[in-house]
Amino acid sequence: MTDVLHVCAFEDNYIWLIRGKSPGHVAIVDPGDADPVLAALEKLSLKPAAVLCTHHHGDHVGGVEEILKHYTIPVYGPARERIPALTQRLQQGDRVDLPELGLGFDVLDVPGHTAGHIAYYGAGMLFCGDTLFSAGCGRLFEGTAEQMHASLAKFAALPEATQVYCGHEYTEANLRFALTVEPDNTDARAHREQTRTLRSKHLPTLPSTIGLERRINPFLRSGVMAVRRAAEMHSGDRLSSAIEVFAAVRRWKDSFRG
Repeated sequence: MTDVLHVCAFEDNYIWLIRGKSPGHVAIVDPGDADPVLAALEKLSLKPAAVLCTHHHGDHVGGVEEILKHYTIPVYGPARERIPALTQRLQQGDRVDLPELGLGFDVLDVPGHTAGHIAYYGAGMLFCGDTLFSAGCGRLFEGTAEQMHASLAKFAALPEATQVYCGHEYTEANLRFALTVEPDNTDARAHREQTRTLRSKHLPTLPSTIGLERRINPFLRSGVMAVRRAAEMHSGDRLSSAIEVFAAVRRWKDSFRG
């Protein structure tokens, strides 16, 4: 039975602890800060088996070296990015097997937010860093709209029940934008109410699912006519492809202050 625990860091980061068949072992996903991770491991009597990194930004890898002062474990991460203490460099087609957890993950190349961003998919779970958020996606700091659109298409092709574990608690703000793009999206409205209830109790809105994201996330809905019309109206341009729609929606989100 797989269990995923969340550790809060900074203002809105989530660091994920994956527990598999052995309840005493975990894999640590994107430890931007070592202190809350080490505290959680001690409190719950957990031993880390590995660190999984999705991209090089400090709020996702800043705690790796400190964790390694306490534990001798492998550190997996993107082959195309420089991350301190990385021991296993990964790219599309590679697989991470974690025997202590009885779990394995396939690696997906998902550039866009950063040039070498990767994601981990396995056991019905997707750890996607800052590529996909619930009702949103990452900013294009190093990649192109074409790359991010293709990366998100990989996620959209996964089974609907896939649980989505992303790197930040952005859901409420993302839904404000999603409902600006699609004000008549009843699934997004319903999820907004669920999100408000969870956040009022200081609970995470994650994991989401791929099925839910297909219904509420404008960045996975570039082929939907309502999204295209909204993007054309906002941009003042005629958009002839799903990639152009995606790029227009991403630019819109970048300046959105709703």
